[in-house]
Amino acid sequence: MRKALLAFLYFLAAAVALAFLTLPMLAIFVHVPPGRLIDQVSNPVVTDALIVSFKTTLIAQALVLLFGTPTAYLLASRRFPGRSLCITLVELPLVLPPAVAGIGLLVAFGKFGLLGSSLRSVGVTIPFTQSAVTIAVAFVASPLYVRQAIAAFEAIDPNLVAASRTLGVGPARTFFRVVLPLARGGLLAGEALAFARGLGEFGATIMFAGSLQKVTQTLPLAIYAEFEVNFDVTLAISALLVLISAALLISLKLTSLWQPSEQTSNSRFALLSSS
Repeated sequence: MRKALLAFLYFLAAAVALAFLTLPMLAIFVHVPPGRLIDQVSNPVVTDALIVSFKTTLIAQALVLLFGTPTAYLLASRRFPGRSLCITLVELPLVLPPAVAGIGLLVAFGKFGLLGSSLRSVGVTIPFTQSAVTIAVAFVASPLYVRQAIAAFEAIDPNLVAASRTLGVGPARTFFRVVLPLARGGLLAGEALAFARGLGEFGATIMFAGSLQKVTQTLPLAIYAEFEVNFDVTLAISALLVLISAALLISLKLTSLWQPSEQTSNSRFALLSSS
């Protein structure tokens, strides 16, 4: 009797939790007819925000990959004084309130910020431009990628890297031919998380870039702007973001199936040694 009661309580708790987590997302799609949601997707506010969001997020992710990957590999493969501090600094934007991140970016790169006068001297203005959106997205999303990339690089057997070096393969070639393929699954997972975080960024963007249609208004900012103007547009954008997030989550789960096997690693070393 006690076991049956405990099992029932477990089931009840799980049912309540799942209902709580799925009901808000389900409500977005059932609140208005699907045809009206689809019609609203062609609204200029939605299309403009979609273009701005994907343009700035893709540029931001390219920068995150370009600078975040070597940073993560350095922090994962080297032990040096101040390493823990560096990792803490990388992780700090994860726990900062988004509005604080936006204010920080504004007083760093704004007209009267730390770098404002230097940027103005070369004719560069960042706040309330698309560049500001890109910087805000990169700032809040990069820690997710870098932290996951550090874990992915740390999970690589150092003996495999050492074996590559003993075969006479240089550091750069070892990194691109051995390390990156072995860490591919973790890097893809981190990138998916960073992309989703960047696409949903709101607080830092509105503080640093504003919400100007066709210029800096991303999908989350368009939801806020249309909330009291056209609620159907708000629902359409929300539904679009739910679908994009679901697609990213599915792709994230699929990356776990792409981890290189031991046989693949051995084949890679065989190719390295013969070339």
